[in-house]
Amino acid sequence: MSETFEDEVLDELGDDRLQEIAGLLGTDPAGAQAGVGGSVAELAGGLRQAAAEPASADEVRAAVDEVTSAEPPLQGVAGFGGLAAGGLMAGVLGRLARPAANAIAKRTGIPAATVTRAVDILVPVVLAVMTKRAATKKSGGATADGLGDLLGGPRK
Repeated sequence: MSETFEDEVLDELGDDRLQEIAGLLGTDPAGAQAGVGGSVAELAGGLRQAAAEPASADEVRAAVDEVTSAEPPLQGVAGFGGLAAGGLMAGVLGRLARPAANAIAKRTGIPAATVTRAVDILVPVVLAVMTKRAATKKSGGATADGLGDLLGGPRK
């Protein structure tokens, strides 16, 4: 069974960080999973929107190119080096984190500062999953063609 992008982020996040997010949000692990799902959806939506806007499309395209052509792939970003090791995509995701957190805070009623801390934990994990997806495609003899391959449907 193929995993969705959200499933892969949850796997990469691991139980310890999920517990950390649950503590931040004042919920149980199931609530934290829901929060992660909403955060991943907001980040992915923000990334897709940024790719569609003329003012930011070139930057997003360059960031995707960097992720999909990294030699060797940006591995271990979630654990070693954080955003500093993530290049252009880390910068793009970092800028999308606050608007994503604000949207989630508005929808859930959780204070924006609290949601921001949780989303900040997720950004390097999202980047790590994107780079792993690109590496998986590459090892299978294919190339990740763009943002849709990195965020899109189930992995094959």
